[in-house]
Amino acid sequence: MKDAVDSLTPLGLMVLALLGEGDMHPYEMIRLMRMRRDDRLVAITNGTVYHTVGRLERAGLVAEVGVDREGNRPERTTYTVTDAGARTVGEWVRRELPRIDRPAEFRVALAEAHNLERDEVVALLMTRREGMAQAQAALADGHRFAQHKGVPEQYLLEVDRDEAMLAADLAWLDGLLARLASPEFPWGLDPEPSERYLAQRKAARL
Repeated sequence: MKDAVDSLTPLGLMVLALLGEGDMHPYEMIRLMRMRRDDRLVAITNGTVYHTVGRLERAGLVAEVGVDREGNRPERTTYTVTDAGARTVGEWVRRELPRIDRPAEFRVALAEAHNLERDEVVALLMTRREGMAQAQAALADGHRFAQHKGVPEQYLLEVDRDEAMLAADLAWLDGLLARLASPEFPWGLDPEPSERYLAQRKAARL
């Protein structure tokens, strides 16, 4: 399991999470991710998705369940997520959600955090908050030391920006943790797909 998690790319994680919603062929995955604007998080091209699906199959995380052909369209192989693949999604999110040194992976983990239980997500985000608070304190100390040494502010603009960005990120995280603490904040996968979701899936298959 550890090897599968370590070798899994953010795109691979998103493919596994998609297949957790139901069996799909790669073309449907591509269209669905683009409809959802997942290309904000990872680069999505036909080549990268097909290559990723192939790697996941070789790793035993997805498996073929059938080949379809409609009219003059090329054959489309449909895949399902295996039990190992489903477990890998949770393990990958658990690994990346509390880390503060991998911002690209964190964004994907946050997007897929609903695959974990609410309480576990809160605990992981609290760990992340502790790390961010420590980083903020260290950055502020370094900034003050540089100022004390007479370093001109023009050379500390990036440090100043980092402090502001970190403060904003902490404020957002505190707000999220407060929302997650409320039972009124919906969490987890919908037990019954909405009409909008079903329409989106249908459009992606065309």
